[in-house]
Amino acid sequence: MLPEVGALIQFAASALPLGETAVAAADRIPVLLSRETIPNQGTLVPGEGWQGTFLGLSPARAWGLRVGLIYLYGALCLYWIWRGYLLYRNRYRTASWTPFDDVVSRFRGHRWGQFGLLVVLAFLILAVFAPALGPTTLEQNAIDPYSYELDYYDDDTGDIETITVGAANTDTTSQGIEGRNVGPLTYDQYDRFHPFGTLPSGQDLFTQVALGARVSLFIGLLAITISGVVATSLALISAYYGGLVDLAIVLVSDATQSLPQLLVVILLSVVLSQTWLAGLYSGGVLLALIFALTGWPSLWRAVRGPALQVSERTWVDAADSYGLAPKTTMRRHILPYIVGYLMVYASMSLGGIIIGVSGLSFLGLGISSPTPEWGRLVDVGQPLLTTMSWHIAVLPGTLIVIVVTGFNALGDGVRDAIDAETDLSSEEETSAAASGAGG
Repeated sequence: MLPEVGALIQFAASALPLGETAVAAADRIPVLLSRETIPNQGTLVPGEGWQGTFLGLSPARAWGLRVGLIYLYGALCLYWIWRGYLLYRNRYRTASWTPFDDVVSRFRGHRWGQFGLLVVLAFLILAVFAPALGPTTLEQNAIDPYSYELDYYDDDTGDIETITVGAANTDTTSQGIEGRNVGPLTYDQYDRFHPFGTLPSGQDLFTQVALGARVSLFIGLLAITISGVVATSLALISAYYGGLVDLAIVLVSDATQSLPQLLVVILLSVVLSQTWLAGLYSGGVLLALIFALTGWPSLWRAVRGPALQVSERTWVDAADSYGLAPKTTMRRHILPYIVGYLMVYASMSLGGIIIGVSGLSFLGLGISSPTPEWGRLVDVGQPLLTTMSWHIAVLPGTLIVIVVTGFNALGDGVRDAIDAETDLSSEEETSAAASGAGG
């Protein structure tokens, strides 16, 4: 874990509202697999090859090597965790079998769920190691490009010249016309490699996409965590006390769900856009709170049924007869049986939140600029969709579809692994889980 622990700390510092001092301190922690260790920006000098890149490789190969090593590192870490779990289960665990073993065994045979797991893991690695995966940095790419310079070989003068990144971006725009387009997997005139091409502003698209994945992950995890805590707490209360308490929670849930969610989200985004919440993580915290506020009824309905079933079991009555406090009974004897259902519907709802955030950014109500977000990238590229600069909208839009499908597939796999006899006879229930939090 040590070679990349700095990247993990940097991710946590940037995701949490810790302030610029904490982020700057985290950025000073050395990272082995970084742009400084494997640089991909260099100068092509005729007769001498590439200068300034890692081992003299072309920028495309140097960038590809860094990306491959980062994903290999992520795969090795995940394999290390899996081997550790098997070692614990086979040698150190006192019980020879637990129900979780059957869950793991059934999931290992669920190909659709495994596909979703691979997509989700690839998305997580992209979000966590986004600064190292991009060909350039957000600071150089979008925030303050005129404060940075790059060297390039000028064919007219026959010498190496220097230009600011901002000035270079104005010459490498993608505007859908001949001579004004830098497509995927191409170099610009300043020897910079662009895996996804450039934006109409000349900024590198892959850098924005990678950092946008971090924004989507942060908002999704924060929103689903808040929704999950609220939904689980209310489900336990309604299942244990029942009667008027359960009826009151049902009424609140129905009242919340009766509101047009998209309009409520847009309304709250506009009304609260001038508050201090809008300044946290470029509006990411505010969006997470809005999606949590409007999305908890879906999760609550998903876990309320299992909680009601468990509350009628004999061991719950036995716990009450022994004088356990209601809080203790709910935590020890009801909560463990609904966590699995919560995980299933939370994974499905996470994809809906990503779609919702992208939709708001597409409408200009999401994350504030210059923080990158996938929906805003699609909005920027929409007018150029039928031109040679199609990549601006198509590539981020395709990633949104793949990631959301991956989360839904993972939810299906976890659901089938937890309960092999689960049969959601109503397609409405499934779609509500997938889109109830913003889809």
